[in-house]
Amino acid sequence: MDLVVADEGQTGAIYFIAREDDLRYGLKQPWTSIGLDASEVSLDGPLFEAHNHPRAYGSMPRFLGNYVRDLHLLPLEQGIRKITSLPAQRERLRDRGLLKAGYFADITIFDPTSIRDNATYESSTQLSEGVKYVFVNGELEYDNGRLTGATAGQVLRGPGWKSAAKDAGTALSSETAPE
Repeated sequence: MDLVVADEGQTGAIYFIAREDDLRYGLKQPWTSIGLDASEVSLDGPLFEAHNHPRAYGSMPRFLGNYVRDLHLLPLEQGIRKITSLPAQRERLRDRGLLKAGYFADITIFDPTSIRDNATYESSTQLSEGVKYVFVNGELEYDNGRLTGATAGQVLRGPGWKSAAKDAGTALSSETAPE
């Protein structure tokens, strides 16, 4: 209760439910994909929150640096697939997850020898190391440690959203609902 009082009731939940050896076993399976359940966060400005879960700033660099490079749980190419094309295919996100003509150009360029997460529970907003550039829909959004100001991202809605919206009687336009 001290934590709830200290953050004025803003604590959502704290879970420690997986053992490290179970996590490693799961990550090695060819059918497991990796996603992220952290909310969108801001690096600065009025929407910046100093106390987030470290996964918001370090999940993929931790996976690539610690589990793929350092612990050799799987080859880099398989690790990349687990965080790109496999989740895109599972969620039926068309034209995403692969570097392919006609697909959206969502690209992260990183140094596999130096990528690592720095976010901790005590200092959760520390940026990771080794990420050089991030392109979203073909526009450079992150350039060697700084945001460029580009805002090329868009909401992605898969087939479940379309079905749920129809069930709720919501009118869908072609602009808001992908086929």
